[in-house]
Amino acid sequence: MKILIAEDDRNIRNGLAEILEEEGYEILAACDGREALDLFKSQSPDFICLDIMMPGMNGYDVCREIRKRHSSIPIIFISAKSEEIDKVLGLELGADDFIVKPFGIREVVARIRAVTRRYFSTGKKTDILGPFQMGDLEVFPAELQARRGNHTVDLSLRDINILITLYKNRGRPVDRYTLFREAWGVDHIPNSRTLDQHISQLRKRIEQDPKNPVIISTVHGVGYRFSECVPGE
Repeated sequence: MKILIAEDDRNIRNGLAEILEEEGYEILAACDGREALDLFKSQSPDFICLDIMMPGMNGYDVCREIRKRHSSIPIIFISAKSEEIDKVLGLELGADDFIVKPFGIREVVARIRAVTRRYFSTGKKTDILGPFQMGDLEVFPAELQARRGNHTVDLSLRDINILITLYKNRGRPVDRYTLFREAWGVDHIPNSRTLDQHISQLRKRIEQDPKNPVIISTVHGVGYRFSECVPGE
């Protein structure tokens, strides 16, 4: 899933890109409104984060132009303009949300996940897998969540892609390269340490006993595996 970030402040732009790449999104970055519009036309992103005050063409005008071409693509304004009239105008132009600077990482992640869920729920992302079972855990890709009984676990897009890949190959070892390609993308250089650290954190959230995992098991020298039958069942 590709997100276009249009932000003239390089530090904020790079910071947002880092946060969202960690979530599992592919990033397109623009430093002004005209570049953002060009990238929208040429790269067809799935999601857009727009600053308002940008040189050349402001975020409001970019939003207007995008809405002429695409009525439903998710758009979030991220701006230092915090007056109520600014938020109202942004939402009236068709934005899905409005985040005020300065912002925290958790706030951005929560807002992005919420809009992503709404996007998936419209049915426009037709290639997202339906709910599936991994042992006693039920995974809901379109909701970026998993559930065990009454307990809900929030997941990133990257977490979902890892679980989908393991589920589709259930019973078979999945090598590290395949997992990295599916969850990080073809442009990233495979790094076993990065993958192993991510799997370790994911296990802490989805396994009942992370030290003795039964959903994501390690296949030494190869990668990881999900077996349909949980030991002890």
